[in-house]
Amino acid sequence: MTIPNVSDFTTAWRNLRSLYPLYGALAREFVIEMQSCRELEQEDVPSAESIAGGEKWVAEMDQKIQIHQLRQFLQTSTQVDEQALRELLIHHLNKTQRTDHDRDKVDFLLVQLFSQCAPSDFADSGVDMTEAAKLLEPVLGAVEISTPEWLTGLDDLLANANRAKDLKALFTSRIIERGREIKISCGEKFFEPVAMVAFARFGFLVRRAFFRLMHQDLNAILDGLRELESRGVTTLDCRKAQFAADEPISRLRMICQSWKVMFHAEYSSGQPLCILVDLRTAVEAALLHNARLGGSQKAKAAEAGVGPFSIASADAPEFEVSGGSATWDGEAVRDSGATSRK
Repeated sequence: MTIPNVSDFTTAWRNLRSLYPLYGALAREFVIEMQSCRELEQEDVPSAESIAGGEKWVAEMDQKIQIHQLRQFLQTSTQVDEQALRELLIHHLNKTQRTDHDRDKVDFLLVQLFSQCAPSDFADSGVDMTEAAKLLEPVLGAVEISTPEWLTGLDDLLANANRAKDLKALFTSRIIERGREIKISCGEKFFEPVAMVAFARFGFLVRRAFFRLMHQDLNAILDGLRELESRGVTTLDCRKAQFAADEPISRLRMICQSWKVMFHAEYSSGQPLCILVDLRTAVEAALLHNARLGGSQKAKAAEAGVGPFSIASADAPEFEVSGGSATWDGEAVRDSGATSRK
């Protein structure tokens, strides 16, 4: 592996200076307490003392910045481009001592960089290890492709992800958690080039599967809501999805449209996705309940001169996804503070 080394003064100083505005912006966004770094703000040719001061400041920020903050910032900030991702990745890879948090940050940065560099026509099942290694060669160098036994489980998980028909199936198969278990079990072997390529490919393909299923679920909900409205239904009992017992369909539709935007910035098995999965279950239960009525309820309401009606939730089993912090990275999976109701 030929990760660019930052041991010489000029390269080290340039790398530190490039991280300084990024970390400053991230600290402001998440209200992380920090002092300015006098050394990194100067324009002079650096000395050994100024580089030491800059390295100390960056190291302190690395400890303060949490992985979920880094994910959100890098996925939403206009300051972040491919070059910034490379510099962050090289910075973390050049650390002599790495913590579990460093591993998770490297994992996310690899997937994020992979996603930015990958051609738009990459098929879900068409990204092999050789192609993945080629995409990451600018930061990892040439990687000899092999599949150690301790990485073989990733392909099985990807096959399960590709077979999932909806988010509920993706979550209940525990692909996210099982992928993380493999990553943790690697220990320091995670930082071997072939392992980083494998996990970057895995995260990228799981991310693609997630977005495909998320859009599929949202579209199924919106189609179901339109169908219910066409049958005269105006409200639904969506308490199992943490909404009201008489939630207006018009409001549910607006929430689903806003989710399409929100989930471009994050993907997780946390609370917002639990709600989406449960909402699809509620809508499908209402459609089934309405179909069983055979239109008789609507006909009776019309005879009585009553307007559009509500449908209570059928006795469909409640589906719950753990709101814990299990993540893949694909991980970008984090518990979100976003809510669907005020």
